Amino acid sequence: MRGNSRSGDDSRAQAREWRPPFPLDLSGVLAPLRRGKGDPTWRSVGEGSAIWRVSSTPDGPMTMRLHRRDDGTVVAAAWGAGAQWALDGLPALLGADDDPSAFAAHHPLISDAVRRMPGIRLGSSRRVWDSLIPAVLEQKVTGVEARRSWRELCWRFGDLPPGPAPQGMRVPPTPAQIRAVPDWEWHRAGVDSARRRAILAAAAVAHRLEAAAELGGEAGRELLRKVPGIGVWTAAEIAQRVWGDPDAVSFGDFHIPTVVGWALVGRPLDDAGMLTVLAPYAPQRHRAVRYVELSGFRRPRFGPRYSPRDYRAM
Repeated sequence: MRGNSRSGDDSRAQAREWRPPFPLDLSGVLAPLRRGKGDPTWRSVGEGSAIWRVSSTPDGPMTMRLHRRDDGTVVAAAWGAGAQWALDGLPALLGADDDPSAFAAHHPLISDAVRRMPGIRLGSSRRVWDSLIPAVLEQKVTGVEARRSWRELCWRFGDLPPGPAPQGMRVPPTPAQIRAVPDWEWHRAGVDSARRRAILAAAAVAHRLEAAAELGGEAGRELLRKVPGIGVWTAAEIAQRVWGDPDAVSFGDFHIPTVVGWALVGRPLDDAGMLTVLAPYAPQRHRAVRYVELSGFRRPRFGPRYSPRDYRAM
């Protein structure tokens, strides 16, 4: 089932203006939802002045265009069956449900990042499925590999977006579209059997998994982990984006413990060591990691980078 159709009346835009009562870095808050420069669900137009997002919603697909006026007001226009749902969730998307006030920086690097970036908050997309597929694709492979697979699945099986979306954008494939992807197309997209099984298992119960966004916290992550192939790392990556979980640390990541270790204690760490170092930040450990990532710190490099594998050639 290849996705190349449009549904509903795409021509009429719905609009909303919202002025956040806090400093807002629009691009910085939305950045975790972007999966690489070629992400078919995201475009930044006019040197970052306008951000286009395409996603699924409980009501159907939607396209949204966001930009920020000089007075701080965010102006959003949305098209498609899911336009109203998306506009209703605009404040949550931009971090209105996040409360960073209780966060205490216990390290100069993090304290400096907090001071320099007051507009960073944890946004909530409220949509599990759209974050689940790319998170599973990122399991145990390089970002280059995962992003290539995400692009190819969206381009081949995702529908054209509603409204005047920039050329090349696609709606993420629906659970039904994913279940209809033949085996050889998974191979062509560079997705190995383990990740394919996890995505297909999630697709079979996708409607139930959306409840994780309502549960939030550890309960939401636990619900996601009931799906075979979704572990602690994948559940955390989803939780960070879908309900802005401030404590969802991506344990099991290839890079994060090393970066956090060098940044905060001057040496590489494993997951157990990172758990100890981040303990003072609970229940906002992910927020601490986010500030480390945004601080500009770069760990020392002592060897070649991990080489991507091309599953299409296997």
